[in-house]
Amino acid sequence: MISASFWSGKRVLLTGHSGFKGSWASALLDGLGTNITGLSLPPPEGASLWGDISGRVDINERFADIRDAAEVARIVRDCRPEIVLHMAAQPIVRRSFVDPIETYSTNLLGTVNLLHALTAQEGVKALLVVTSDKVYLNTSQDRPFDEDAPLGGSDPYSASKAACELAVKSFSESFFRARKVAIATARAGNVIGGGDWGIDRLIPDIVRSQRRGETIRLRYPDAKRPWQHVLDCVSGYLAYIQYIYGKPVAEPPALNFGPPVGEPQMTVAEITDEMLGHLSPGSSPSWLMDERPIPPEEKFLALETSKAHEVLGWTRKLDTKSTIDWTAEWYKAFSEGAEAYTLLQMQIDRFLAGSA
Repeated sequence: MISASFWSGKRVLLTGHSGFKGSWASALLDGLGTNITGLSLPPPEGASLWGDISGRVDINERFADIRDAAEVARIVRDCRPEIVLHMAAQPIVRRSFVDPIETYSTNLLGTVNLLHALTAQEGVKALLVVTSDKVYLNTSQDRPFDEDAPLGGSDPYSASKAACELAVKSFSESFFRARKVAIATARAGNVIGGGDWGIDRLIPDIVRSQRRGETIRLRYPDAKRPWQHVLDCVSGYLAYIQYIYGKPVAEPPALNFGPPVGEPQMTVAEITDEMLGHLSPGSSPSWLMDERPIPPEEKFLALETSKAHEVLGWTRKLDTKSTIDWTAEWYKAFSEGAEAYTLLQMQIDRFLAGSA
């Protein structure tokens, strides 16, 4: 599905390269022989996947704030991308309640800054903007969302990503269509894998609690999400880019990436028990209900992903159990002294070889 001959030598602008998904995407693209320019904030202090692997990835690294329109335009002019994969974002739902201005300015205005800069750049052949599975109007009806479902978002993060979808559509019809540049959005979420150290994310919270000998506190243990491995998700993005590359318009203009409909979804509590069983074999997995005041979250979220299979031939390689196995394997090996970059490459090679 991912063609090494397609990616070899391509000039790619990857925003958000220092994040969790961006780190995996950078390593994967480097292995495919692309000429990568990364646009991102510096990695946070403390544990960071990008901080662990950055010296091993061949990338033209440009640290800048996506909200700085002049600097974004300068970087676009300097790297002259053929392909743009836009992943830079404020991705934490709970943080969006604390600082909604940062969330909207990063996710919406930052995207507009990039789109505006690209309208003046010749040679762009494909642009993929990553939004979220949370862009849909969730009325708690316990049914998967297809790409034609109404957009919405009750929390600032979800609404900011839904607003991105509207901005992309506007720029596509107002600027890029006349230039015959394909621009699309990818909707995925609940991506897990080794090396994520983000705050207020389930897997990193489990790993940190286990290392400290603490009992993990779960906000919504019964919540169900479309869990998927980061390599399944990123491979979908790359397949989508290959598909729209050089076309005058992206059709379809948006795709969902996630588990197939009908596959049983694991709850937050089940994911936690499974992870702890890997990380602390022989001990009894345990967690507590977090009784502190917390922002509301939807209990059920699922995506209809058949269109990605029909259009791209994309199907995730790792089911939820395998996803947890690979993720726990990464953290366990890393805690025992294995090098982060080596672990990434081993799992990338294994994934591309088709082994689950």
